[in-house]
Parts: sequence; C-alpha cells; structure tokens
Amino acid sequence: MPTASPPSRDVALETRVFLERFKKEISAALIVILLAVIAFTGYRFYSDRRAAAASALLASAKTVQEYQQLIERFPKTPASAAAYLLLAEAQRREKKFTDANTTLQTFIAKYPQHELVSTARMAMAANLESMGKTDEALAMYQQIASAYPNTFTAPLALLSQVYILKTKNRNDDARRICETILTQYRTSFWAGEAMQQLRLLKPSSSPAPAPAQAAPVPPLLARPPAPAGPPVPQAPPPPKKP
Repeated sequence: MPTASPPSRDVALETRVFLERFKKEISAALIVILLAVIAFTGYRFYSDRRAAAASALLASAKTVQEYQQLIERFPKTPASAAAYLLLAEAQRREKKFTDANTTLQTFIAKYPQHELVSTARMAMAANLESMGKTDEALAMYQQIASAYPNTFTAPLALLSQVYILKTKNRNDDARRICETILTQYRTSFWAGEAMQQLRLLKPSSSPAPAPAQAAPVPPLLARPPAPAGPPVPQAPPPPKKP
C-alpha cells in the first residue's frame, strides 16, 4: 500500500508567520539588547574618561591635600589606589606616622587583593619602628614574611627583623634569620646583605670552657729516673773537747 508523502513546508512562509505573530516581543527584545549595548559602551567611555582624568591628576599631585582631593573625586579608580600609597608616603615625610598608618590601613581594607598590599604592610611596620614601637614592628615583619613568602617583600621583612633583633642583643635569633634568607632567598638582592650581617654578628657570650687537665702519662712512657751517683763522703764530726 503506498504511503502518503509528507506535506511540503514553505520555510519562508513559516518565518513570515512567526515574525508577524511575535513581532512585538522580538522588537522589545531588540530594543533591550540595543539599550544594554549603549549603556555598556557609555559606561566604558565614562570609566575611561574618569580613569584618564584621575591619572592626569595623580601625575601632577605632590601634596597631602592634592592626594586627598584625588581620592575624594575619583574613588574606585586605579589612580585612587595609588594615591593612597603616595598620600601615606607624604604623611610619613611630615613625621605623621600615625596618620600614614591609618591611610595604609584604609588602602588595605578597600583593595585587599591589590598587588601592593604587602608593600603597604611593610610601610606600616616601618612607621611603627620609626615611632619606637619595635615590638609591634617586629611582630608585623614576622606576619609579612609568613603571609607573603613568595613576594619580594618576604626577604626584606626577614632582614628588617635582623636589624631589630640586633638592637635587642638577640644575636642568635638574628643569625638564624640570616641563615633562613641565605637558604630560601639565595638568589635575591637581600641575600648579600644577609651574608654581611651574618659576618658582623658577634657570637653569644658564653662562659669559657675550663682548661683541660693533662692526662697522666702511662708508666711505660714515663721518663726513667736519673741514675744515682756515688755517695758523697761526709766530713767527720769535730772532736769533743774534754
């Protein structure tokens, strides 16, 4: 029994019917896509303009006030992140170490994934050291060396500990850190400085060992006594008087 052939499809007609049926929906979707493209392009253009203006302002900024103005006018820009670090350095030059550390802490909080976070922490430790807070600075250097072992700041943080430990007469601890630098960072610039510091470190004072007593000489190796000579004649006693 012959089978009936499937009815032929008119693709162009079906497409035309589909477009006529969903004309409003398709137009709305196209408008949404077009607006999204325009918005994204406008945002990129606006962001690029802001970034360029912030970079130009950063290049001309020199004072604390100028860095602060840049941060306020262009937040969340790459230039703003750099302005925090330059602001902290300007505050450090003015001996405002507490203000500088506050600025650096704000930078770390706002940009925790920034590549210069370890550098900011090193600057904070140096400010603490400048304020005479050597114990806090030493603890921060230890944290930096432990948290960022694969960065360029790690051997510098270790070497900074050596300088503090030397002032505290903890030469043994300083020597161990120098050896760590020479072992783990032998190809870095700071390895040469660690070697020089290691040579300058004096050994720890310890009581001198008591001189060893001479071991007794075995009888077979002892020198034989000198042979006795002939007896010396003794003078006769004087005669007694009657």
